Amino acid sequence: MQEKGTISIHTENIFPIIKKFLYSDHEIFLRELVSNAVDATQKVKRLSSLGQFSGELGDTTIEISFDAEAKTITISDKGIGMTADEIKKYINQIAFSGATEFMEKFKEANDANEIIGRFGLGFYSAFMVADKVEIQTLSYQDGATPARWVCDGSTEFEIGEGNRYQRGTDVILYINEENKEFLEQYRLQQILDKYCRFLPVSIKFGTKSKSVPDGEDEEGKTKYKSIEVDNIINNTTPLWTKTPSDLKDEDYLGFYRELYPMAEDPLFWIHLNVDYPFNLTGILYFPKVKNELELQRNKIQLYSRQVFITDEVKDIVPEFLMLLHGVIDSPDIPLNVSRSFLQADSNVKKINSYITRKVADKLNELFKNDRKAYEEKWNDIGLFVKYGMISEEKFDEKAKDFALLKTTGNEFYTLEEYKEKVKDVQTDKEGTLVYLYASDALKQDSFIQSAGRKGYNVLLMDGQLDTHFISHVERKGEKLALKRVDADVITKLIEKDEKYEDVLSEEQRNQVKDIFSKAISKPNMQVEIEAHNPEELPVTVTMDEFMRRMKDMSKMGGPYSFYGAMPENYKVAINGNHKLISKILQAEDEGQKEQLAKQAYDLALLSQGMLTGSDLTAFVNRSVEPI
Repeated sequence: MQEKGTISIHTENIFPIIKKFLYSDHEIFLRELVSNAVDATQKVKRLSSLGQFSGELGDTTIEISFDAEAKTITISDKGIGMTADEIKKYINQIAFSGATEFMEKFKEANDANEIIGRFGLGFYSAFMVADKVEIQTLSYQDGATPARWVCDGSTEFEIGEGNRYQRGTDVILYINEENKEFLEQYRLQQILDKYCRFLPVSIKFGTKSKSVPDGEDEEGKTKYKSIEVDNIINNTTPLWTKTPSDLKDEDYLGFYRELYPMAEDPLFWIHLNVDYPFNLTGILYFPKVKNELELQRNKIQLYSRQVFITDEVKDIVPEFLMLLHGVIDSPDIPLNVSRSFLQADSNVKKINSYITRKVADKLNELFKNDRKAYEEKWNDIGLFVKYGMISEEKFDEKAKDFALLKTTGNEFYTLEEYKEKVKDVQTDKEGTLVYLYASDALKQDSFIQSAGRKGYNVLLMDGQLDTHFISHVERKGEKLALKRVDADVITKLIEKDEKYEDVLSEEQRNQVKDIFSKAISKPNMQVEIEAHNPEELPVTVTMDEFMRRMKDMSKMGGPYSFYGAMPENYKVAINGNHKLISKILQAEDEGQKEQLAKQAYDLALLSQGMLTGSDLTAFVNRSVEPI
C-alpha cells in the first residue's frame, strides 16, 4: 500500500531541497551519499561484532553505477538498511539523527563514536543534481520487509513496499539536465578519486581489464587472456591508520609518491597519533621547497574518518606549516553542514598547538641525533623554521635550540653559539653586538673580504624570508644589530675607538669632493671623504642599512610597500688615504682627474652589480683606451 505525506522541516535546520545553496560545489553530492553508505556498512559490521546481528555479513563492497540513457546514478550498499518507519524518522524529519540514537544505544562500545556519521543533512545534497531521488532498502532486522521512498524535490514524498531483497540500501538519483556532466564515467571517477580514495569500506566503480594465465602455446610458454574484474577504487587502510612502529621508511616514501606522484622524495616526516584530548591521526611530510614560498600551498589534505574534506587547512595547521605536505584525519574537527568549511572552536586551537609542538619536537630530535645530516638539510628546512619563528611565539621559544645561522664560509651555528663566537670581536664602542651578513656572497665578495681582514665573520642571509628573519633576530636580541656587509665601509659598520690619520689637508679634501661630484653628476649619490685603512678600496658605494632593508621588504608587499616608491639614495665613500686618491690629485689637468675619478666610481658600481647599459659600455671603452 502506498502512503503519502509531507516532509517535516524544523526551523533550526536548512532544507537543501528549498535552499539549494547548501553546498558550494555540486560534486559534493557523491561524497555525501557514499559516506552515508560507508556509515551504514560500518554500523552493520559493528552490530555483528556486538552480537546484535547474527546473519552473514558477506561481501560489504559499496557499488556505484550509472546509466547514461536512463540518466541515473545508483549508490548501493549492503549495510544496515532501513525499515519504512526508520525512513519516516530519519529521512522525512530532518531534525532527527539516526546516528545519534545509534551511538546512544551502543555507547558501551569503546569505538562506537568512530563509526557514526555526524552529518544528518548529507542525503539531501542529492537534490542539487537530481529531479527525483528514490530509495530502495531492506533493514538488517529479522522479518523486515523492503521499503521504497520517492521524492521529486518538493516537500511531498511517497513511501511503500520496495523491491530490494538483500540487506542494505540503493539510492537512485534521476539526474537533471543542468547536471548531466555527472553521467560521464570520467567525471564520476574524478570525484571518487578525490573524495573516496581512502574510505574504510571497499568501493567498486565499473570494471577494469586484468591479464590472467590461459594455458600454454605450442612452445610451452604461458598464454594470457584479458578478463574484466571489479574496479575497487580505494585503499581502505591508508598509512596514517597504521601503527608507526609497524612501518618502515619505504612505506612512508611509497605513500608520499601515492599522494604526490610528480614530487621529489620528502626530507623527512612526522606521524601524528593522539587520542586525548582530541582524536587525530595523520602524516606530515617536509618537502624540498627551496624558496618557492607560495607555490606549494594547499598540499595538506584534511579527512574525517577517511572521508576527504578539504585541502584548505589554515585554521588547523599553523600558517608556517602550510608548506608541508601530507594528511590529517580527525573526527573531532567541527565542520559546518556542508563539511567544506572548518568552524573555529577549542579543539581546532588545541590541534593547531599540538601540530606546532610535534613539529618542533621532531626538528629538535633530528638536530640532536645527527647534527651533520640536519645541517645538510638546512637549506630546505630553514624556510619552515624561520617562518615559524617569525609567526609563532611558542614555536620561536622551542626553535632557538635548533635554528641555524649559516656563514659565508658554509659553517653552521645555533643562535647562542654564534653570539659566543663573535661577541668579543664584533661589539662596537657603544657595546652593541653587530652581526654582519651578505645577501649575495658573489656580488658582495669585496665587502666580505674587507670584513675578513678585520677578523669579522659574515653570515649568509640569501633566503626569501631572510629580510624578515633578520629583523626578528635583531628584535629578540639584547643590544644587537644586523648590518648588511655592503651597507657602509667596514669601519663604519662596526665602529671602534681606533682612528686612521687623515693624509689629506682640508683643501685637498674639498678638491677631491669637487672632482668626484663632477665625475658622478647624479643627485642620488652623496659624496663623502673619509680616512680609512689605505688597503681598503678607494671608492665604495653603499645604501643605508635601514633604507635598503625597507626597500627589500617592500618587494614582499604589505605595510612596507610604500618604501618601494621612494628614491634610492646612496653614499659614495672616498677613502682619502688610498694612493689612487693622491694620484688623482697629482693628475696634470682637470679632465684627467675627472676621468680617473669616474673610473674609480664605476669600479665601485661594478662591484655592486650597479653598472649597466650605456654606463657599462662607456666604462669598458675607457678601460681599453691606450694610456
